[in-house]
Amino acid sequence: MLNTLPLHLLVLAACFITCTALPDLSIRNTLASTLNLPRGFWPSKHSVELSQRDSTGINFNPNGSAFLWLPQDEYSGKTFFDRWEFFSNIDPTNYVNQTTAVEKGYIFTQSDGTVIMKADDQTVLPLGVNRDSVRITSTTQYNTGLFILDLNRAPWGCAIWPAFWTVGVIGPLYGILPNFSSLSDLLSLQNGEVDILEGVHDNEHNQIAWHTNPGCLLDPNVTFTGQLSVNNGVNVTNCDANVNSNSGCDVTEWSRASYGPFFEAQGGGILAMKWDENDISVWSFFRAAIPNDVTKGTPNPSLWGTPSAMLKNTQCNIEQYFSNHSIVFGDWAGNSYATSGCPGTCPERLMDPTNFVNATWSINSLKVFRKQLIAGNATTLSAARPTHTKLAIAQIILPVLATIIFSFLW
Repeated sequence: MLNTLPLHLLVLAACFITCTALPDLSIRNTLASTLNLPRGFWPSKHSVELSQRDSTGINFNPNGSAFLWLPQDEYSGKTFFDRWEFFSNIDPTNYVNQTTAVEKGYIFTQSDGTVIMKADDQTVLPLGVNRDSVRITSTTQYNTGLFILDLNRAPWGCAIWPAFWTVGVIGPLYGILPNFSSLSDLLSLQNGEVDILEGVHDNEHNQIAWHTNPGCLLDPNVTFTGQLSVNNGVNVTNCDANVNSNSGCDVTEWSRASYGPFFEAQGGGILAMKWDENDISVWSFFRAAIPNDVTKGTPNPSLWGTPSAMLKNTQCNIEQYFSNHSIVFGDWAGNSYATSGCPGTCPERLMDPTNFVNATWSINSLKVFRKQLIAGNATTLSAARPTHTKLAIAQIILPVLATIIFSFLW
């Protein structure tokens, strides 16, 4: 019973609260070793704080204000295609309308809810004829948001260039607004573009890019894991779509967790893009590494680690250069084929349908979250950010319960 606790356990019980309230300084590890307690017997302050933030989904702006990412839209299952327009204008790729896509089996939903979009992988084509494919644009437009795409596969292979992006005004570069007299006329109206996924041929590394009106620069001093594009030994940081053949500013992911056969072999995963007034950042995760907060539906990007790429507001006014975005899925393969290492020529590759067995989107869901500020931030911050001088409840209860249990087993 508690009144017969051995002296060292009474000392231990007295130390629990103070040991968990102070920085570790090896005190807890020394006690655990002396008393032969299991490793991790005391909950770490870091793990408790992460657990709290994981369960609440509370995020924080740089100024300390708290906010949540709340569900706004979900595209999944049988209703996935209900809120999209099918692009079928003249284009180097032969994009088809929704009726044709359904009739020819280019789009469908499997019995388990998995959404399939694919190119024609059945028809043998004459040389010079473009292959059928599908491109869709969301009817809903967004101004900021957290976009999480859960997919098993993105199209890959020679002569295949998949893309998943958001864009404010889609123009003749993509074939949707053919009435503008010049590309520069259109781009002066464009409200920015974010290429979340852009793969090409057999490449296993995703390319993330931003295209804007003049004046937006990517800050090279910001920390992200991807690699900036370099031109003649100089970092390409100008996102202006009116120069450099609309290459924008782009970052290549070093990880293979985002695109290609290796990504598919790992069971796919998620691509996530956070867009708010602070920055536009992109992450990718294999299936086994998807953060718990995403799985629970309370996403908290501050827990995800360093992003693959980030366009920060330090050198680009995010609210000025990005607005009214639709979401787009599509693909394209063009003049990069000659340097791709793929066999033959692109027109020759297009003739054989077996070359396109991997030209398929396999999607579990696309979820969009909106940013909601939390009122009463002082109280929220106090509760959500336990410090070394203010204990979280779990830090007190768990050790005390453990002490009682040990007293009965001693």
